[in-house]
Amino acid sequence: MKNLRPICFLVFFSYVQCQTLQRSLLAAAWNHTNSQNYLQENLRDITSIMVAQFLQKSTYQEVQTIVEELVHRAEKCKVLKPQESPSECSHQLMTTFLEHVCNNQGMADKQEFSDCCNINNKARLKCFLLYKKDDTEYSDVFQIPNLEQICDVDKENQASVKERYIYETSRKHPFLYGPTILTMSACYETAIRSCCQEENKTECFQIKLEPIRKYVREISLRHHHLCEIGIKFNHKVSKAVELVLLTKKQPKANFSEIAKLAGDVKNLHQTCCEGDVVACVLGRSQLMNDTCSKQSALSSKITPCCALSVPFRGECIINSENDDKPDLSSLPLSRFTEDRFVCKQFIDKQDDLLPEFLYEYSRRHSELALSVILRVYTVYQNLLGKCCKLENPLECYSHGKEMFQRVVGESHERIKNHCDLREKLGDANFHDRLIILYTKKVPQLSAQELVTFTKNMAAAATKCCPLRDEQRFVCMEDSAKLILGALCRRHEAEPINAGVGHCCEDSYAFRKPCFDDLQVDRTYISPPLSCDQVISLKEDLCKAREEQFQTEKQKLLSNLVKQKPRATEMQVQLIIADFAHLVETCCQAEESEMCFRGEGSKLIEKCQSLLGHK
Repeated sequence: MKNLRPICFLVFFSYVQCQTLQRSLLAAAWNHTNSQNYLQENLRDITSIMVAQFLQKSTYQEVQTIVEELVHRAEKCKVLKPQESPSECSHQLMTTFLEHVCNNQGMADKQEFSDCCNINNKARLKCFLLYKKDDTEYSDVFQIPNLEQICDVDKENQASVKERYIYETSRKHPFLYGPTILTMSACYETAIRSCCQEENKTECFQIKLEPIRKYVREISLRHHHLCEIGIKFNHKVSKAVELVLLTKKQPKANFSEIAKLAGDVKNLHQTCCEGDVVACVLGRSQLMNDTCSKQSALSSKITPCCALSVPFRGECIINSENDDKPDLSSLPLSRFTEDRFVCKQFIDKQDDLLPEFLYEYSRRHSELALSVILRVYTVYQNLLGKCCKLENPLECYSHGKEMFQRVVGESHERIKNHCDLREKLGDANFHDRLIILYTKKVPQLSAQELVTFTKNMAAAATKCCPLRDEQRFVCMEDSAKLILGALCRRHEAEPINAGVGHCCEDSYAFRKPCFDDLQVDRTYISPPLSCDQVISLKEDLCKAREEQFQTEKQKLLSNLVKQKPRATEMQVQLIIADFAHLVETCCQAEESEMCFRGEGSKLIEKCQSLLGHK
């Protein structure tokens, strides 16, 4: 991206911030050369993203060597113009890359791709995709070992800093879309240049790089989730998701425009999820150009974004606020539940009626979460499927409005109860309650996995519950779909239990209620552990940071519940309290190890009594 002076635009989380951001981006756009040779100028970076996302175990230098060879061999990409189809370029680049890996036995073995190389290209690509690992536990996108050193590197070779960022981000977030990585690399580069001129570089880096890290992490989770929907569920579910999101953002646009756009976005997601970075980058660019050519019909909120150049335009539009609701009083929603010809439409043109209902419901209820709207849509679809078989279908489906209200009310009630419990217990005890609850529901997970999973759920409650009602409901539903999506991917990789499988695979819309109602897994028999195996009493505990110590307590809590699922919460919490008191006492003693041995034996006896061991 030559002659680019981007402004980092990562604070999309409030109206004021968004307006400030758009003004900054608009100013930055004047300094950007809107080149017709976008692909050629960025081919190396685009190829680096593709290679690093597939070859996550490769070093930076190894990736650069492969990129050099691929770019040299990709003749189709060197002559392609942005207005032309990227298919020939992307196909050649992907085919050349897969052949390069498979012709290098050492590389294929290192990346565990040997099995993939024994099958043809179409199946080979799908096989490669299965080996992508999204490490959501990375705390930072790019660690800076030496601030002065990186500023020296930036002076000598500005491209090197950006290329290194692209490499690190791509391999740690293999499902993050290429256009987003290109945009964030420009923001990162700008932050580095700015901070290297500051006297207090450390403070500057913390202030300017933290929003980048946070945004990349959050949007990466969303991209991975969208990929999961496309793989796990049929294309109608994926298109329904996009139709809701687009309608909420652009409620004034007509149905045909939204439906076409939803189909285009769904196809783009599939391209990006398949690792085809060339087609993903150019596809999004074309989609955003089309969107901006119709901005007057779609949304008044994207005008500042459309003044920007690639790649900023896309990220800006995606994060723009919802347009104002139109006056829809003359078009009542009741026609979907009171018109006597509904069943004829449902039988003859189901693929038209249902998306139109979804569109009309979404534009009237932009305050509702995506998942809640999809539940209403699912209820309506099932209602017509049942009623249209009856002699008097109108009498049956005329109750639809009350059913929709019930779905929304029940969804809100679940979240209200969740937040009320957090307020009653406090954050720490609320997290412990979640650990106990989910250890009983999914005891097959390791104690560490359960602590991490429930920690994310507790963090979502801490973030969302203090918000106003409608914001709280949307925030909680939105967080839950990502957290449960990660759990379902864990189940896909290594099956947990039948209950989890049912919730993950049965209905995307009702996934959260299904997990809420998931019962204790009484089929699970925990491998018997003695108390000295469950309780770790080592001097290392004295060196642990507070967060690490809390994790050890929570792992102990989970393991106790696994061993004795019928124990009361008070019984297990007494052991946890004694454990915490013992660690505090012994870590202050002169002979910590001796204290742990002496006092620890008493705790072990209490534990044995709880578990029924002699």
